[in-house]
Amino acid sequence: MIDLHTHSSMSDGTYTPEALVDLALETGLGALALTDHDSLAGLERAAARARGTRLVVVPGVELEIACDTGEFHLLGLGLDGERAELEKALERVRRDRDVRNVRMAARLTTGGISVTLEELAAVSGGGIVSRAHFARLLVQKGVVKRTDDAFSRFIGKGRPYYEPRQTLGLPDAVRLLRRAGGIAVVAHPFSLGLAGAALRQFLSHARDAGVAGIEAWHPKAAVRDCRRLERLAGSLGLAVTAGSDFHGLNVLQRRLGHTAGGLAIDDRFLAALRLKAGPA
Repeated sequence: MIDLHTHSSMSDGTYTPEALVDLALETGLGALALTDHDSLAGLERAAARARGTRLVVVPGVELEIACDTGEFHLLGLGLDGERAELEKALERVRRDRDVRNVRMAARLTTGGISVTLEELAAVSGGGIVSRAHFARLLVQKGVVKRTDDAFSRFIGKGRPYYEPRQTLGLPDAVRLLRRAGGIAVVAHPFSLGLAGAALRQFLSHARDAGVAGIEAWHPKAAVRDCRRLERLAGSLGLAVTAGSDFHGLNVLQRRLGHTAGGLAIDDRFLAALRLKAGPA
């Protein structure tokens, strides 16, 4: 059993990188990709914890890409090369995220939902503050019952208190990931807000821009839809990955090493990591 999409407390998960590795070992995983949002800070810590064990830690990251139709997230997997240029770009992204957080907190407060940066920092535990932390704070304050409700009613794209932030363009993101030795994979494709021919066309363009695969298996999708995505990937010559998108206590229904329908993730998906990144 493996998992190619997880988050630690370095972004919006609740487990430290070390605790995530410990849980992976307890769960019986053979490989774990740490893919924190806009951050590589947990990679060395996870690798150090796993050293001398049976667990292979796959260095990764999750990036948000500019997209008009929905939300486009890109996984970078197998980042075993030089990561300095990628880290420099992520520093710029994180600075803009901080500016966005100030704007969003101010808008919520003006709208009658008091939110302070100090409260958000406490929720995040000192790591990156994301919209997931806004959602957790709204749950704590009793504004909503579930974090999903916070996104659907208040802070999701198109909702009243949503604030955009600067994101990378796809060509730049793919180039940075490839220079870092990795491959680019479209995360949870249904978040793009596309279906049918439109989704196929989008993924075809992404492939032509250097994307190597799609995360066909994700816990928010139905099993039948994951199978359909896997067939679509095959027809486009794209690799297939699977993940739990594990966030620890932030998303209780997700289990490490399991994906859509509660299915265990087997190691056949490691084939995606054997792809050659090609010239940068």
